[in-house]
Amino acid sequence: MGAEDRLIELALELPDAPAPVGNYVPAVRSGPLLFLAGHGPVRADGTMVVGKVGRDLDVAAAREAARLVGLGLLATMRAELGSLDGVRRVVTVLGMVNCAPGFNQTPVVIDGCSDLLVDVFGESGRHARSAVGMAELPFDIAVEIELVAEVG
Repeated sequence: MGAEDRLIELALELPDAPAPVGNYVPAVRSGPLLFLAGHGPVRADGTMVVGKVGRDLDVAAAREAARLVGLGLLATMRAELGSLDGVRRVVTVLGMVNCAPGFNQTPVVIDGCSDLLVDVFGESGRHARSAVGMAELPFDIAVEIELVAEVG
């Protein structure tokens, strides 16, 4: 089953691909690799999930924010490739969490995105990953994630 069919099976509807908020492009293809710029957590109403995890958001809310980022990443991949079926595998993910001092559960937060990628791409969605805490993220967003995929 392809990724587009899995989206239907999972009853997932992707948002519009987010527009860049600076002087960069959302995706760059180099050979068989597709590099996605950092994406933030955008809700269906267009607002961003903001705040420090461990102070303003608990782990469950932050995990959901990471899942929202994952949906945005999928939307950008589809916009760039025309179909998610063009993704051969997710290679790596860099997850950044806007953390309150002492918060150290960043891997659990970024699992919100990683789990979505595995749900959509199956074993090809399993990836190398870093999940790091940051003192600040742009616009006070709770989570930012970038991704590299092999495409064909």
